[in-house]
Amino acid sequence: MPAADTDQDDAIAARERDELQPVLESIVEDVRGCMDRVADEAREVAEAGGRAFRKTDYDRFGIAVFTRAGTLVPAGNAGVAFPIQSISKVFALEVALEAIGEALWQRMGREPSGDPFNSIIDLERDKGIPRNPFINAGALVVCDMLVGLKGSAGPNHHVVRLVETMLDGAKAPLDADVMASDRSGGDLNRSLMYMAKHHGNLHHPIDAVMEAYVHQCAISLDCRGLAMAGRFLMHDDDTPGDTRGVAATRRARNILALMMLCGQYDGSGDFAYRVGLPAKSGVGGGILAIVPHRASVAVWSPGLDTNGNSRLGVLGLEMLTDRTDWSVFGAVRTL
Repeated sequence: MPAADTDQDDAIAARERDELQPVLESIVEDVRGCMDRVADEAREVAEAGGRAFRKTDYDRFGIAVFTRAGTLVPAGNAGVAFPIQSISKVFALEVALEAIGEALWQRMGREPSGDPFNSIIDLERDKGIPRNPFINAGALVVCDMLVGLKGSAGPNHHVVRLVETMLDGAKAPLDADVMASDRSGGDLNRSLMYMAKHHGNLHHPIDAVMEAYVHQCAISLDCRGLAMAGRFLMHDDDTPGDTRGVAATRRARNILALMMLCGQYDGSGDFAYRVGLPAKSGVGGGILAIVPHRASVAVWSPGLDTNGNSRLGVLGLEMLTDRTDWSVFGAVRTL
């Protein structure tokens, strides 16, 4: 790269850090100021529902932004690793769409479910066709497709390989506790697969599909890594490190639409109202949000709401979009 281009890139990175770092630091400070209140609210909800509550789930918060120009800006507990869990469904859908194309939708819907993410009701009602690829039934059918793919990645590592590609070849470790837990406690997911198989919408052995699903959910990243891994969804042909072309741009646009509609399960509507960005959550406490053409954002805090989304993570993203005026629904400050 010519020296002039390097100097220009360095100048852009420095400017973006100067602009974003104070914003992220202020968000971390304000989220920390809300931790006790949010924890008290969560305790009341948990006690009313007879569920367990841990105060320590509400004393950590991390955030990181990876920009279109390739600048990474972290703040708070952005260096704490966590299993990405259901956020992996976004990466799995990208791999499947790239390999199979629009034929994927013959086995999958594109509508919000209106039921919990692990519900079997819609799968039974719709004769084995999941409502969307982000509920568990849909993700498992996507995994069934991935198990059938050829290539050197092997059936359990297609998603891992995509993540590592976005990390410029850095390894994406797997959380051993998540793998053990999902293998031993996946009875409901196996039930979903049996229902899909009964209706002819699962083509490979259930244990093989489960193993692929366990591997992708166990991918462990921190906010910095997750923000960087999500950069392919900014869908710009000239996004640094992403040279996959127009077809990838089209896939990213379609995936973002599903993230907006279905990415936060039954909290997707409220999230769209409060944050205004396509995003995908995971029960590990992470959320990946995308500002099209501009940035990939990751937040993390382990305390979850009743829909399985990070309470402080959603709050932090709401603060971010308010302070940056980032929203797919248009800017406010220029009106």
